[in-house]
Amino acid sequence: MDKRKLLKKLKKQHKITKAVPKYIERMENYQKIYADFPEIKFLINNIIEADRLISKNELPQDLPPLILADNIQDKIFEYVNSKYAPNDPQGDKLWNKLSNNLPKLDKDLRSFRDYLEAEYGMWAYISAPFIQDIAKYVDNKKGLEIMAGNGYISKGLRNLNKQIIATDSMEWVKENETGKHLLTQVEKIDALQAIEKYKNEIDYVIMCWSPDGVDIDAQVLNKLRSIDSEIELIVIGEKNGATNSKKFWEKAQFIENKQVIKLNQHHKPFDLIQDQLYLVK
Repeated sequence: MDKRKLLKKLKKQHKITKAVPKYIERMENYQKIYADFPEIKFLINNIIEADRLISKNELPQDLPPLILADNIQDKIFEYVNSKYAPNDPQGDKLWNKLSNNLPKLDKDLRSFRDYLEAEYGMWAYISAPFIQDIAKYVDNKKGLEIMAGNGYISKGLRNLNKQIIATDSMEWVKENETGKHLLTQVEKIDALQAIEKYKNEIDYVIMCWSPDGVDIDAQVLNKLRSIDSEIELIVIGEKNGATNSKKFWEKAQFIENKQVIKLNQHHKPFDLIQDQLYLVK
């Protein structure tokens, strides 16, 4: 085989593709592109700051809805017209730059949760204010977190001097980032075994984002109902949505009161996921 044919074959086998900037790099780029649009910068700044805190193993602050305003393109058009006369090539260039990046920005804003899952194994967005509300609610009671993942909830509660045992089966370590970025000590034990082991020591169980379609959550509910002592179940998830099993949502009995509303005041949707905290019996 001659040199040219060999080179052609190697190029096919190792096709060179242009590297796509990483998520936060793209956000920093959008920050520069839309520097004159406070409403866009506000969303981008929230994401960059949340990432900064999470990367330092700290809990982030609440997020606003990460959605561009319906009239944002109109505002960009008005902005360009205020800077340049009609048909000015520089104005056309600026318009193309601002408008062409909007769909990309919109997609990246909506993909922040995907980034957190892939980068940090953070499935539920757990903010510092949300944890403070949970800490006030549990007060001096001792808790057990099952399916704790990397331990965001337990880490936050421990920082506030709350007694919490963090546990996880670590079954997902080979598949994603869960268990690879531990923020605090997490005992390797499955949910049912953890409840059995600690049932005489705890007052409540926290279960956050139990896997969709896997009925371990329903088994947990049955297990807690079979125990003589009353152990409260705190659940964070999306009802009949992205988390938990259908069986669990059918069997769960929800406590609805002012406390539940207060517990969710700092856990508002920022994307299409509508998860919230439930008190279940």
